[in-house]
Amino acid sequence: MMLIDCPSCKKKISDKAKACQHCDFTVGANDADALLRKKKMERYAKHQSLQTQSFVAMLLFLTGFGMMYWGEPEIGSNQHSLAMLICVVGFAWYIINRARLVMIKGFNFKFWKI
Repeated sequence: MMLIDCPSCKKKISDKAKACQHCDFTVGANDADALLRKKKMERYAKHQSLQTQSFVAMLLFLTGFGMMYWGEPEIGSNQHSLAMLICVVGFAWYIINRARLVMIKGFNFKFWKI
């Protein structure tokens, strides 16, 4: 018995194993197309997760804004501080997720090429 690298996750598995115990990738009958499909599905799942997180971050921002707008708290009160904190956290989370989405999609600078 010998240890080999899994074609999908690159972790060590037995050469006699039918599937990787780390990522459940079937080793025997898969080829380059199967690996490509798996990578695309992982990328799609990551993209969807970041989209969902962006939506939750936007809701958080709008909740904080709503607390300030409709709650009309006095400046310096606990309610005002909480509303500002929620707005800042929601906005920062949204911007970070948008940057992560751009990085996942990859930078497409075709218009720079001459």
